Amino acid sequence: MERVERGTLRRISEVPIHDTQATVSRWIRHVKLRLGHLFVHQGFLLLLVGFLLGRALILAKLTPFALPFFVSVYMLRRDKAAFALIALMAGALTLSFDVLLFVGVSIFGFLFIYGWVRRVISESLKIIPFVVFAVSLAAKWLISYYWVGERTVYGTAMAVVEAGLSLVLTLIFMQSIPLLTVRKHKYVLRAEEIISLIILLASMLTGMIGWSAYGLSLEHVMSRYLVLLFAFVAGAATGSTVGVVTGLILSLANVGNLLEMSLLAFAGLLGGLLKEGRKLGVAFGLIVATLLMGLYGNGKAELVPTLLESGIAIVLFLFTAHSLTEKIAKYIPGTAEYINEQQQYVRKIRDVTAQHVSQFSNVFQALAESFSPEPLSDDSEHQEREEDYFLGDITGQTCQTCFKKAQCWVTNFSTTYAYMKRMMHEAEEKTLAHNHQLLREWERHCVKAGKVVDAMEKEMVIYQANRKLKQQIYESRKLVAEQLLGISQVMDDFAKEMQKEQENHYLQEEQIYHALQEFGIEIGHVDIYSLEKGNIDIEMSIPYCDGRGECEKLIAPMLSDILGETIVVKREECAAYPNGYCRVAFGSTKAFVVETGVAFAAKGGELISGDSYATIELGTGKYAVAVSDGMGNGERAHYESRETLRLLQKILQTGMDESIAIKSINSILALRTTEDMYATLDLAIIDLQNAATKFLKIGSMPSFIKRGNKVIKVEASNLPMGILKEVEFDVVSEQLKSGDLLIMMSDGVFEGPMNVENHDVWMKRKIQELKTNDPQEVADLIIEEVIRQCGGEIEDDMTVVVAKVRHNTPKWATIPAYMYMKKAQ
Repeated sequence: MERVERGTLRRISEVPIHDTQATVSRWIRHVKLRLGHLFVHQGFLLLLVGFLLGRALILAKLTPFALPFFVSVYMLRRDKAAFALIALMAGALTLSFDVLLFVGVSIFGFLFIYGWVRRVISESLKIIPFVVFAVSLAAKWLISYYWVGERTVYGTAMAVVEAGLSLVLTLIFMQSIPLLTVRKHKYVLRAEEIISLIILLASMLTGMIGWSAYGLSLEHVMSRYLVLLFAFVAGAATGSTVGVVTGLILSLANVGNLLEMSLLAFAGLLGGLLKEGRKLGVAFGLIVATLLMGLYGNGKAELVPTLLESGIAIVLFLFTAHSLTEKIAKYIPGTAEYINEQQQYVRKIRDVTAQHVSQFSNVFQALAESFSPEPLSDDSEHQEREEDYFLGDITGQTCQTCFKKAQCWVTNFSTTYAYMKRMMHEAEEKTLAHNHQLLREWERHCVKAGKVVDAMEKEMVIYQANRKLKQQIYESRKLVAEQLLGISQVMDDFAKEMQKEQENHYLQEEQIYHALQEFGIEIGHVDIYSLEKGNIDIEMSIPYCDGRGECEKLIAPMLSDILGETIVVKREECAAYPNGYCRVAFGSTKAFVVETGVAFAAKGGELISGDSYATIELGTGKYAVAVSDGMGNGERAHYESRETLRLLQKILQTGMDESIAIKSINSILALRTTEDMYATLDLAIIDLQNAATKFLKIGSMPSFIKRGNKVIKVEASNLPMGILKEVEFDVVSEQLKSGDLLIMMSDGVFEGPMNVENHDVWMKRKIQELKTNDPQEVADLIIEEVIRQCGGEIEDDMTVVVAKVRHNTPKWATIPAYMYMKKAQ
């Protein structure tokens, strides 16, 4: 027995509790889905709504809700019209046979008239409200005149009023019925739709009039519950609106409910204001409103039932599932849930876009890997194989039909192969015809010596062409692979940049706002998009400034002191009218700025120089200065150098790495022409945040940095671009300082002076002797000095580019603001 109990306990302890909870959770979720499908998609919700609207009255005798509800369902969900008809007839039957007769006559009358109107008028939907008005008026008049026997002016007037209400309710129900019958994953309620939905719900509550228990009215309980729900979800404005609309419709249905409108409106307002206290705060608002309005109304006699009705509504509200309130809040603009839902949607779209960009990046990377050629083999085994193929072709053309084939290739194989190989190398070097000794020896060895030599020289042309074609294909594939890899890297960086989360800077926005207000500057609002060091992005609105420059003179200096770095006005949009607001964007300025000066002269005083230069502002906070010298002079050299810099600028501005850009340009220059046209490249990339500079020199002259009286030489030994298939270059790094002059020049300037033994020493001395720091003046003086040293003759194209690096000092001084706020981190 004990053994059995132990086994039982062991089995019970092994019961998977988490699996049981998961099963229950799945069952509950399944039930919710089934109920939602049953009530919304299958239309059973219309049965409840139709029943309540079928017995809803206004002024105890008007029934304007039934026909508009049926018409709306018939026009929007015709397959569910039978449900609406049955529910309306059942609801009307609970009131009286007269009401049932009116509802039946008006509905079937509408079906008959609308069928006729639809055949005559194509756009029949626009006249539906007027058809409803006419049908309702006719049905009411016929029943009152023939069935009831009431033939008074008052009865006719009431029939007109009821028909007018039916017309208006048709327009309202047309907007609210889709909210009950269609489930959309993404749906945002407009203000008109919210009001229409509230009117529909309040109209349903009028169908509950007369339902009571122990002296407590059901319509009072449900109306207060409805106000609590909307006040908690959407705040004071929507809560008070729901209270006013619901109370107004209930008071129209029953004049005794007139005080209910004030109670509901006040409860919605207080509940919305106290929604920060969650459900208890909203419930407290209803209690306060009930006490005030209850005492103001009929005194203590009615206070207890009113409090009990509010208490029941509060209990229902407290037991309302959080998931329901959260789901309702997602559809109402302005709520935190709605904002979060929109942000999640935007974030999802952003992530999907970034994922697609990343996938494209992977595609380009895969293409780059597939295009990457196998390295051309230079080993002896591969070389021998190629030579054997070549000699095999020659042998097939000449020796295959020779009668001495066996003697040459069997008996004397080594000797014949050695002669053929020597002649192949001589033919490859194009010296076979001049090597008479080798030819004589071959003639003594071979009976078809001349034929073999002719065939070898002929095939050598094809052999060399094939080798050159293989090399070009290899270079082309390598160029394509490098370009695809560079594009892949750029797209991958872009995808990562897209996925960066936008930070919230509410605290910093408030601090900046109050600091500027304390300083006496009026602003509308402040939006901070980024506080990243060196990449600050702030937008704000200020009153009409009339072009006085307040942003540049006051706000930007204050922001500079608050944020600890120099802030400038990036963009300013002034208001069109004096009572409007100007929109201003502020951002980080770079720690350094670059001023450039250029001087150039063409060979012999011509108009076109073979040299080209470029100054490029890169979007990554860098500044590039480049000089290119095309081989030779004139228009062709100018085209080569200009094309080199144009390609460089386009590639660098995409964000591609400098080394990949230069290799790509070198491959393009090497492959696009068979002529010997080369270009040098002297590139300096200056980081505007710290003035760190990278020099990439390919076949170019040395550059010089003038720092006070000190001159620093920067050089690297590389061949020009396009000479070698695989360009190799060294990256030289230098740290520039404020006030430094960077001087870059072509060979016509550096090597131009005649009768100068050491050009380095001479150029350093001339730069050191300069008395000015203006970039343009320095460039002009160097060119003039070189031309003077050459006796006034311009022997080669000359280009000098001078860049001056200096601290970026704002135009307006920083205004201390530490007394108003702590610096935003």
